[in-house]
Amino acid sequence: MSTGQTLLLGGIAGVTIFLGLPLGRYGEVGIRMKAAFMAIAAGILLFLFFDVLAHGWTPVEEAAEEHHWGDLVGFGLLFAGGIIVGLMSLVYYDRWMAHQRGKALLGPGAAASAEFEPSWMARLSAGQWLALLIATGIGVHNFAEGLAIGQSSAAGEYSLAVALVIGFALHNATEGLGIVGPMAGDSDRPSWGYLALLGVIGGAPVFIGTAIGQAWTNEWVEVAFLSVAAGSILYVVIELLAVLRRVDAKILVTWALLAGIFLGFGTELIIEAARG
Repeated sequence: MSTGQTLLLGGIAGVTIFLGLPLGRYGEVGIRMKAAFMAIAAGILLFLFFDVLAHGWTPVEEAAEEHHWGDLVGFGLLFAGGIIVGLMSLVYYDRWMAHQRGKALLGPGAAASAEFEPSWMARLSAGQWLALLIATGIGVHNFAEGLAIGQSSAAGEYSLAVALVIGFALHNATEGLGIVGPMAGDSDRPSWGYLALLGVIGGAPVFIGTAIGQAWTNEWVEVAFLSVAAGSILYVVIELLAVLRRVDAKILVTWALLAGIFLGFGTELIIEAARG
């Protein structure tokens, strides 16, 4: 399989994330339906969190089983450090952004706004900001998926690479729904350009990972990306659950959360069947 064909496969696996993004512009959604979308997104992300943790922890576990103590310490510190960076960097950044938004509201009206001109991120609605965080976490996770596609192709396992593309493409289609879940029903509809940006952030890393995985593989880099992804996904799940707790629709939210988890497991089964 040529490099161009492998990169095409990686692009196909990533582009399906765009399928669910147009739902972000659907404004006629009630509070309960919006809560259902967000709960599905949280379920998908919960599955991804544990899936990423399992894959990132495997090298640590293998090092312990084989009594490679240097690798055990190295991989363990890298794994823990990645989770801390992925989680706490978003916590501190969100705190900084809230502080900047607060500064924009101080002073005599328009004059204060002129003194502080927020970046385009600072002008995002709460739903759009959360969608951006979700897309970022998914993008880091999808980079590892791209690495798997590239490595399979580089090893000459072409049927496996194609099967992985099919599985990841289905998986990413559900992730598009997870990204736009917080924006469903917002009065301030996201622009097509912003939805395209979210798709690129979430889907392009599959293509990039495929290119790197075919040319160069490194288990340490993979653990670093997986652990950072786990931390960032955990932060987004915490934020989504905090919002859902304020909605008086516990039964609906719980069923939708389960639906998201089962969607994740269903697509993962396809991927594991391909590996087998």
